[in-house]
Amino acid sequence: MKSLAFVQRNDTRFAVGGFAPVLSVFSYHELGSTVSPFLLLDHIGPGRLLPSVRRQGVEDHPHRGFETVTLVYAGELEHRDSASNGGLIGAGDVQWMTAAGGVVHRELFSEAFTRRGGPFEMIQLWVNLPAADKLHAPGYQSLAATGIPVVALPGGAGSVRVIAGIFDGVSGAVRTHTRMNVLDVQLHAGTSAVFPAADGDTALVYLRRGRLRFDTEEVVEANGLAVLSNHGAGIPVTALEASQLLVLSGARIDEPINGHGPFVMNSYAEILQAYDDVKRGRLEPRPEE
Repeated sequence: MKSLAFVQRNDTRFAVGGFAPVLSVFSYHELGSTVSPFLLLDHIGPGRLLPSVRRQGVEDHPHRGFETVTLVYAGELEHRDSASNGGLIGAGDVQWMTAAGGVVHRELFSEAFTRRGGPFEMIQLWVNLPAADKLHAPGYQSLAATGIPVVALPGGAGSVRVIAGIFDGVSGAVRTHTRMNVLDVQLHAGTSAVFPAADGDTALVYLRRGRLRFDTEEVVEANGLAVLSNHGAGIPVTALEASQLLVLSGARIDEPINGHGPFVMNSYAEILQAYDDVKRGRLEPRPEE
């Protein structure tokens, strides 16, 4: 089994465009290749949107070299991008956008949700792409909550939504560029479970709510990130109270990471090229609506 290496915690909240509060759980800027193939995780909310006629969120902005994964727990987003992809993402839905060679997109609270207001909560995860795929054509996968497989844990311990990878023989609906598991988990108080992670793989557990214990007596509180050792197979977890967690594991991408703002490439020269391509309009602008 994998053992707990350390707990990453950051309690500072900030705003990203019109989204607030946002908690930066981890970033490759701080942890480097320790979290590979994952790059960044932001927890947006929980919060409450007051009814309004002015939509909030993040207006048109570019990305290149990686994928964004958005999990909506409450509220409703609208996505539009320069590859003519888009739609509404509601509670329980997941959006997996592959920026790859470049895309311009926007993410705003939907018009209907803006008018009525209400609670919102989301997670956005950035997933790296191998160098060979960074300049491929962009892609988009939209997963409705009803299309995400749910696996019951033994003994009534809880449930697992299999977003990517394989759990207990059940495959997630998302196609990934490298081998990984993205599991959205609920555990009941006093129960234990083991989640898949191969020897040598990165293994991370982000606790949205609750209290967890791993192989040691150290307790991980809500909003903490557990970083496990690469050695060993399997992630053993015990819930000390009812817990909601995101379990991430995957094969490492052992290539240089050079990122700046909305771009994650392998070299500084590629970053400069990305900015030049945006300046010259080479990332196709979003079609007019």
